Amino acid sequence: MSRISQPWPPVEVEPATVHPEAPRQGSHLGIHYGECFGCGDEIEAGLHLHSTVGEGTTVYSKFTVTSAHQGAPGLAHGGLLACAFDEALGATVGNLLRRPAVTGKLETDFLRPVPVGSTLYLATKLDGVAGRKIYVSADGRLDAEDGPVAVRARALFVRVEFEHFSTHGDPEALQKLAAAHEKAERAREWDINP
Repeated sequence: MSRISQPWPPVEVEPATVHPEAPRQGSHLGIHYGECFGCGDEIEAGLHLHSTVGEGTTVYSKFTVTSAHQGAPGLAHGGLLACAFDEALGATVGNLLRRPAVTGKLETDFLRPVPVGSTLYLATKLDGVAGRKIYVSADGRLDAEDGPVAVRARALFVRVEFEHFSTHGDPEALQKLAAAHEKAERAREWDINP
């Protein structure tokens, strides 16, 4: 049986253009929401994924697989790895394009096991934009930025308006998020204009 490889992106796209106010190369991307399972710091068993802006349209992320992340004994759960890629891909889209977007499709290829205690290094890049569709892909390497590729992913994100979150999200969680952002903005203003 032969495997047919689908072209990526599957449609004609325009190159992704990094927003002028996007974080600069070398910038560490902060937590977008403390209770986010992917990047947040308030969920003990979360991924605690850390990301840094790379050159051009790339973002580098990493997380360490703990026993709370396992599926088979001693190995990362495949769904959890997909979650990590979703977080890293979403961070790339949100931070570099500075537009709200949601996952429309996520495809992962598991190439080798990811043991508990290992660190997965994800290199994510924007592949192109077609209208509201944003195409992005990533490689996940074991224990080093140049380690063996363990997982690959590609995704389609769809640009949405804020109403998507205010209509479908938890109002109390949105208020908490708004309060945290307001506090952060006041702190930045104080730092800039003492």
